[in-house]
Amino acid sequence: MNSEELIGFLAAHQEALVSCLADDGVSADEREEVVAALREVRDAVAEGRPAGSAVRRLRRALAVLPEDSPLSDALTGHRYAVTGTGAPSVPSAEALTSLLTGLSAGLSAGLSAGPRGGPAAGAAEGPADPGPEELLARSRDQLLAAPALTEREHAEFLAGHGPDPALIRLRSPRSRPDSPPRCPRFQFRPGTLEPVPVVLRVNRLLRADLDPWGAADWWLGRNTWLQGVPADLLGVLPDEEIEVAALELVEAG
Repeated sequence: MNSEELIGFLAAHQEALVSCLADDGVSADEREEVVAALREVRDAVAEGRPAGSAVRRLRRALAVLPEDSPLSDALTGHRYAVTGTGAPSVPSAEALTSLLTGLSAGLSAGLSAGPRGGPAAGAAEGPADPGPEELLARSRDQLLAAPALTEREHAEFLAGHGPDPALIRLRSPRSRPDSPPRCPRFQFRPGTLEPVPVVLRVNRLLRADLDPWGAADWWLGRNTWLQGVPADLLGVLPDEEIEVAALELVEAG
């Protein structure tokens, strides 16, 4: 399903979505990530920016829905659906705001009732849930912690190949201005500095040159459609299957 169909589906099943997210097996951080991802999609659409990266974040966030939930089954069943051949549909900012407002209100009402509808009075108040900025910082720290080329390897690669815009390069806001970016190692054949062709093709689809963080997150985050982490599935699944998963997300965004 494309972005517009996804938002329409969630809006039509808003009560079921709230129920799934209020499940005891879904953490507060996971609930906040769904809301934050939906807010990011809404903001991108409202400001006229490309929403592909935000939609991918939303789809990943929805992976926390209980596997035995009909809602989860329905979303998973559309994992490779591509609708139409023209420009991808984009949901309206009004539809996104309406869904976001309803979801936030529903979660607030459902959670205030306590687990399984029981009273929440007297429950110990825990630390405040992290906001979207903190969640984003945590996510980027995890990506920066992934195995990457050393400074020497990076210099050697540049000397032999020159810069390649199809490669993911991550730069921490805390790094020195003259330090090289982090270049995740999964992009190269083991024991070499030779880029993996399918990685370059997928990186181009994901526009790694414009959104390296989004591309890295796709490769290094668990993908429920592929049943694993895409970077770990290189050489395990056919290249075409990995490309199709990436292409569907791009067309959906």
